[in-house]
Amino acid sequence: MKRSTDRILTTHAGSLPRPDELLPLLYARAKGDALDPAAKTKLQNAISTVVRAQAETGIDVISDGEFGKSGFLGYVNSRLGGFVSHRPIGNPWLGSREQRSFPEYYSQGTNTSTGAIDKLPFRFEALKCTGPISYQGHAQLQDDINAIKVPLNDIDVSDIFIPSTSPGNIQGFYENAYYRTDEEYAEALADALHEEYKAIVDAGFIVQIDDPQLLTEFLRKPDLTLAKWRKGAEKQIETLNYALRGLPSEKIRFHTCYGIDIGPRIHDLELKDIGDLLLRINAGAYSFEGANPRHEHEWKIWKDLKLPDDKILIPGVITQSSVLVEHPELVADRIVRYASVVGRERVIAGTDCGFGTVAGLPTIHPSIVWPKLQALVEGARLASQQLWK
Repeated sequence: MKRSTDRILTTHAGSLPRPDELLPLLYARAKGDALDPAAKTKLQNAISTVVRAQAETGIDVISDGEFGKSGFLGYVNSRLGGFVSHRPIGNPWLGSREQRSFPEYYSQGTNTSTGAIDKLPFRFEALKCTGPISYQGHAQLQDDINAIKVPLNDIDVSDIFIPSTSPGNIQGFYENAYYRTDEEYAEALADALHEEYKAIVDAGFIVQIDDPQLLTEFLRKPDLTLAKWRKGAEKQIETLNYALRGLPSEKIRFHTCYGIDIGPRIHDLELKDIGDLLLRINAGAYSFEGANPRHEHEWKIWKDLKLPDDKILIPGVITQSSVLVEHPELVADRIVRYASVVGRERVIAGTDCGFGTVAGLPTIHPSIVWPKLQALVEGARLASQQLWK
C-alpha cells in the first residue's frame, strides 16, 4: 500500500454510479445467474471506462467502481452457499434512532437509505442461513479481477483496491437458522470470506473490507447502549481479524460509515467512542467519514488517539451526504488538518462513503460525482503544495 511520500494521494470508498445499461445484468448476477459472453463484454467495457475515468480525473488509488456488483445487498446470494431467500428487504431504518427522531423526514422515502430501494425493478431478498456456509463466488471474483486488469496497461495509477464485505455485515442482516450459536455462525462466515480476501491479495490487489454494519447497528437498535454496542463491536472485530488471518496488513484497507446518506444524522456514533476499536482491526489503512458536518471536527481526536507508525488514515474530505461540490481550498484545509496530527505521509485523501452503494440508486446524481472527485484531486494538489514547501 503506497504512502503519500512526495504528495497527498487520493482515493475513494469504492462504489461509483453504474450506467443504466448495466443494471439488468447486475440484478441477474445478484440472483446468482452466470453472465453470457455478450454481458461479460458489456461489463468489461464499462469497467475499463470507469477505471480510465478515475485515472484521467487524477485519482491515485482506484477501484472498478464496484461495477461487477449490484451492491452488498445481493452479495450473499451470489457469493455464498448455505442461504435461501427469506423475505423482501424492507426499509432498514424503520424503528431506528433516526427514524424515531425524524419520522416525517424518513417517511418521504426519497433517500437511497430510507425506502427508495422499494422502487427498484429488482427486489433484493433478505436471506436465511439454512445449511453449511461455503464460498461459491470464485468465478465471479475471478471475472472481477480479470476485468480490472484489462485497462491497467495504458493508465498510470498508484494502487488498485477491490472491495469485499465483512462477516459482520452479513451476520447483522441475515438470520441464522442452521448453526447452534452466533459464534459458530460468525466463524463460518469468516472462513468463507477469507477465501475472497486471500484471492484478492494473491492477485496483487489491496482488499478493502466494507463494514458499515459495525456502526449502523447502534443506529438501528435504539435500546442498545454504547457499552453493549462496544462489547458487540469487539466480537465483530475479533471475527473480522480471524477472517483476515495470514494476510499482510499493508494489503488491507478497512472502511466503515454510518449508512445514512442524506439525513439529520444526530445519532451517529462519534469517533471518540469508536477510534480505539478501529485500530484493533488488522488493516494497514482506515477509511472513515470526515467531511460531513456531523464529523468534520473529529480530526482533532487523532491528537490523543495514537496512530501506530505502520498505519494510514483515509479520512473523507469530500462527502456523498451533500450535492454541494466542495471547494478545493476547503478540501485542502481538511487534508492539512489530518496531516498536522499524524504526518503527511500517513494521509490519503478519500471520500466519506461510496457514490453508488446500490446499483440503480446513486447516492447523488452521477453528473455531480465527477466534479466532486475533481475537487478532491485539486484539493490534494493544493494541500501538497503546502505540506511539501
